[in-house]
Amino acid sequence: MKLTTTLLFFLALSLKMASFGANNDIPKALKSPVGTATETTIVLIWDKPDNYSDITEYAIFENGKNIGSSAKTNYTIHHLNPNTTYSFTIKSTNAKGELSTSGNEIKVTTKKSGKVFNIMDYGAKGDSITLNTKAIQKAINACTPGGTVLIPEGIFLSGALYFKSDMTLYIKKGGVLKGSIKTADYDSIITTRFEGWEVKSYSSLITAGTYDPSGKINIHDLTIRGEGKIYGGGTPLGKAMIAAKGLRGRGRLFCIMNCQNLDIQGLAIENPPCWTIHYTYCRNVNCHDLNIYSNTANGDGIDPDSSVDSEIFNCTFSTGDDCIAIKSGKNPEGNVVNKPTENIRITNCSFPRGHSLAIGSEMSGGVKNVYIRDCELGKLLYGLQIKGSKERGGYVENVIAKDCDLQQIKIVTSFNYNNDGAAAPELPIFRNMEFSNLDMRKAGTKMPVIYMEGFDDPKHFTSAIKLKNILLPEGSNVYLKNCDHLTFENVIQSESKQKPVYNIITSTNIKN
Repeated sequence: MKLTTTLLFFLALSLKMASFGANNDIPKALKSPVGTATETTIVLIWDKPDNYSDITEYAIFENGKNIGSSAKTNYTIHHLNPNTTYSFTIKSTNAKGELSTSGNEIKVTTKKSGKVFNIMDYGAKGDSITLNTKAIQKAINACTPGGTVLIPEGIFLSGALYFKSDMTLYIKKGGVLKGSIKTADYDSIITTRFEGWEVKSYSSLITAGTYDPSGKINIHDLTIRGEGKIYGGGTPLGKAMIAAKGLRGRGRLFCIMNCQNLDIQGLAIENPPCWTIHYTYCRNVNCHDLNIYSNTANGDGIDPDSSVDSEIFNCTFSTGDDCIAIKSGKNPEGNVVNKPTENIRITNCSFPRGHSLAIGSEMSGGVKNVYIRDCELGKLLYGLQIKGSKERGGYVENVIAKDCDLQQIKIVTSFNYNNDGAAAPELPIFRNMEFSNLDMRKAGTKMPVIYMEGFDDPKHFTSAIKLKNILLPEGSNVYLKNCDHLTFENVIQSESKQKPVYNIITSTNIKN
C-alpha cells in the first residue's frame, strides 16, 4: 500500500510522541533462577532496561493480568498452585504512570507437592535444651525425593546435620535451628577448603556434599528456606574448635560442597562459629531474602568459592568480617586446582556493617564476571574492595558496580596477611572493570575515597577501568599507583562540582 505524505508525517509524529515503550525501555533478561520455585511461589528477576532514568517501578503480569509492582528488579509471586505452569511478563512504569510495551514472556512451573517430615515425629523437642541431632538426621534420612523436612515452632538444639539431594529444609516462623556450642557435636571430621587451603575440619551445622577439587557434582537440588532462624554456636564454638584443631579446623554455619541447584531463602541466619554461608565447587546457587548477622571473628556473611552462577539478592548483612567475600582458592593450591568463580550477581542488598563487600583475598583460581547493582553499602571498614597479594597469582576481571550507594572503592595489592604457601609463578592481574552511577557523598575524606593500586611489573598494572557519574563528598582525594588506562568521567565533588584531588604514582594513560 502506498502511504500519502500526510499519513507519513503523522506516523512519524506519533512514533516520536510514543518514545516510552521503545525497545530500550523494556526490562531485560527476565528469568526465574533455577531452584527458586517452591510449591506455592515463583521468584522472578530481571535487568533494568537500557533507558531507565525515568523508570519508577515495574509492573508484573501473570497470564496477562497485572498482579503487582516492584521498585526492585525482582519479585516473588505467592499463593500459587503446585505443579502448575504460569506465564509472566514485566513492564517498566515511568514517572507519568505509562507502561512500556511488553518484554519477553517467561513460563515457569511450580514444584510438585512432596511429603512433609516433621522432626517432632522423629523425637525432636523444641525446648532449646534437648540435643536433637539424631532426631533431625533421622527425618533427613527418611525424606523422600521432593520432600520437606519441617522444623516447627520452638528452639531445636542440634549438632552437625548432613543433607542430601532433592529435598527441602523448611523452618517455620517461630522455629529456630540452634547450633550446639560443643565441639563433640561436630566431630565427624571432613575434608573441605578454608582460607584457600584443602584442610580437615569439623563438620558444620548445615553440611552438604563432599569435597572434590575436580568440580564433579555429588549433590543437587537442595533448598533451605522458611521464615524462621538458623542460629549457630558463635564465638564459644569457634574458640573451642580453634583450641582443638587450629584456626582452619573450624566448621562454618553452612558448608556446601560440589552442589548444583542450591537455594537458600527467607531466613534469619545468625551467630556462625566463623564464616556463615560457604559454598565451594558449586553451580547455580541462589541466596535471597536473607538477614545475615554475625559478631564473630572471621564472621563472613556469604563466601562463594570456586563456584559458578550465583544470584545474591534482597539480603541484609551485618557481619564481623567481610559481608560477601568472593574466593577461588589460594596460592599454590588455587593456582593448581584452577577453578575460577564466575558469574556472580549481587543486587538489591544492604550492607549496614562489616569489613567490606570483597573480591579476594583468596582469588588464585580467578574471579570473572561480577555484577553489583542497586546495593547500599554503609560505613564498612573498606567499602567495595578487591584484594590480592603478589603471591596469589590468578586474576580478577569483568567487574561491574553501578547504581549503588557506597563509601569507598579499594583495589589493594599491598598487604601481608594470610600469605603462607608458595607464591604463584605469575603476579595477579586486575582488569576490565566499570564503576558508574554511584553515590559516595557519605564517604569520609581522611583516607582516599577511591584507592586503586596494581603490581610493580607494568604488565600487571591494574588496568582498563572506567569510573563514570560518581558523586563524592567535598575534600575527596583519589589515590592511583601502578595503574594503566583508567578513565574518570564526571567524577565530581557534589557541592562544588569540582574534580577531587588526584595522587597518581607510576601510572600511565590516566584520563581524569
